[in-house]
Amino acid sequence: MTLSEKDLLQLAAKGISVETLQHQLDEFKTGFPFLRLEGPASIGKGIVAPTAAEAAAYKAEWDAYKAAGKTVVKFVPASGAASRMFKDMFAFVDADYDVPTTAFEKQYFDNITRFAFYGALNDALQRQTGKDIPALMAEGAYKTIARAMLAEDGLNYGQLPKGMLLFHNYGEGARTPMEEHLVEGALYAASGGKAYVHFTVSHEHLPHFKAKVAEKQAVYAEKYGVTYDISFSEQKPSTDTVAANPDGTPFRNADGSLLFRPGGHGALIENLNEIDADIIFVKNIDNVVPDRLKPETTEWKQIIAGLLVHLQQKAFGYLRLLDSGNYDHEKLLEIIKFLQDELCCRKPDIKDLEDAELVIYLRKKLNRPMRVAGMVKNVGEPGGGPFLAYNADNTYSPQILESSQIDKSNETYIHYFTHGTHFNPVDLVCAVKDYQGNAFNLPDYVDPATGFISQKSKGGKELQALELPGLWNGAMSDWNTVFVEVPLGTFNPVKTVNDLLREQHQ
Repeated sequence: MTLSEKDLLQLAAKGISVETLQHQLDEFKTGFPFLRLEGPASIGKGIVAPTAAEAAAYKAEWDAYKAAGKTVVKFVPASGAASRMFKDMFAFVDADYDVPTTAFEKQYFDNITRFAFYGALNDALQRQTGKDIPALMAEGAYKTIARAMLAEDGLNYGQLPKGMLLFHNYGEGARTPMEEHLVEGALYAASGGKAYVHFTVSHEHLPHFKAKVAEKQAVYAEKYGVTYDISFSEQKPSTDTVAANPDGTPFRNADGSLLFRPGGHGALIENLNEIDADIIFVKNIDNVVPDRLKPETTEWKQIIAGLLVHLQQKAFGYLRLLDSGNYDHEKLLEIIKFLQDELCCRKPDIKDLEDAELVIYLRKKLNRPMRVAGMVKNVGEPGGGPFLAYNADNTYSPQILESSQIDKSNETYIHYFTHGTHFNPVDLVCAVKDYQGNAFNLPDYVDPATGFISQKSKGGKELQALELPGLWNGAMSDWNTVFVEVPLGTFNPVKTVNDLLREQHQ
């Protein structure tokens, strides 16, 4: 590959080395291996279903942990634009008919008064046309209404990030998802009266988020009796990936420059790595509910966090024991049992290890980041699920996999994926410091072989795009992972605008 002076300057501006570029281009040629599976995770096989007594004990452990003055941060990936939410409404604006025709369009207009943004949309239309929504609908001006929701001179919802849309109605006014996450932060992540909330946002949306925080932070601080520490970060340009032509050569823009694309949510492992915290909650921006439904979410966040703290303290105790040298073979068997039964990490040939090798193995497996991930019962939502997958060292452990990581020619694996009992709602709580209080360097625990290639186009030309290992997939591959069954009521994503009409968002 020959690079021009212009190419080298472009790479330098992004902080991407020539070696990284070459490695990415090589990956288009070699592809990524499929993962070897032991099976789907299920209750008793990788997924824990706590009893009521256990759940109460974990909540108590979480309360005690927070009372000890630990730093807890709520981390919310919020970079995406909401444009995909409005795909059907963009199609309606461009359609060759003028009245709602599809089931989606009819549902939207039949229920338009139920959207939390109805008042703001009505105000925008009155400014633009001098008429309110009922008057415009009466004269058949449906596209005028849809355009006002999407376009920059209206609500601009076609371009804004999801975090800035009005999702839920309250007596005192409608709330955005960003505000709902501030409320959640106060309810289960505040420690010592302080709630740390971190949003990852795209550069162009940062001013919107900062303005909303300036407007609302004091309101929620007073309402919930906390002090907020709200911070933001952007996806690093150095985590962008080069696009390739179908033949694997670099794809170039019309001006001859290399085309780079964001590397997907896996790039956020770098942002997560810069958070100074003992425990970090991770939850997507659109998975929020109104206050009347928050108690269930709050309770289960406390339960999974308490379980994490419980497992972490046991792992720390065993690591200190191994450091002391004051153990016998029976104690090593006890640690193996903990690793296999409670952390769900198994090594089929562990019996072949001598005690000295065994200690090295146990220390390596115990001394790494840890996460507890909530899993909901499978109700046919698209996305990834919980599996037991093999690692490079021939151990197998719980992993969250996407369909692209599974060999579609393997009938057994397809059966695992289509008949899995549980689904990944992105409901994580992470412990990111070691037993001596030092922060783990999280990029060290990424499995680089778990990226994937997708087919896209630009300017009518086909291209291949490279996705980094996903944040909760391969980017956390070498973490200790425990799955917990959580109620379906804790998972309420908004993929289309009409999802806001679901009872859980009303």
